[in-house]
Amino acid sequence: MSESEATDDESSADPDTPLIRRAEDIEYEEVDAAEGLSKAVLVGEDHGAENLAIRRFTLAPGAEVPKHTNEIEHEQYVLAGEYVVGIEGEEHTVRGGDALHIPAGAVHWYRNERDIEGAFLCAVPTGDDAIELLEE
Repeated sequence: MSESEATDDESSADPDTPLIRRAEDIEYEEVDAAEGLSKAVLVGEDHGAENLAIRRFTLAPGAEVPKHTNEIEHEQYVLAGEYVVGIEGEEHTVRGGDALHIPAGAVHWYRNERDIEGAFLCAVPTGDDAIELLEE
């Protein structure tokens, strides 16, 4: 594929058109459920991806994401940092290079106890997802 065949125009939602999203064009938003958690959709339905969305999350030092469930499974790849992920009552320390599978409906949470930001990619099926926050 030549560079001229791909488009940098993210308004294109044609699943048959290749798309390149430049890092400087990707916008992050704060996640309401957790102070210190930011999310960017790198590629998703709005970009022509019909089956899978890839998102990038950052977890600030000291940030905590409360226990919650999702209707859809999550596959994650830790890019940077070191933080705690709780899944179904068991806590795991993860760091850059680690990969996770969080099944649909599994109770999970995150906590960054370090002084550096954590970052991870999260791949999910496209479509709606119901998130339920759980009380402690």
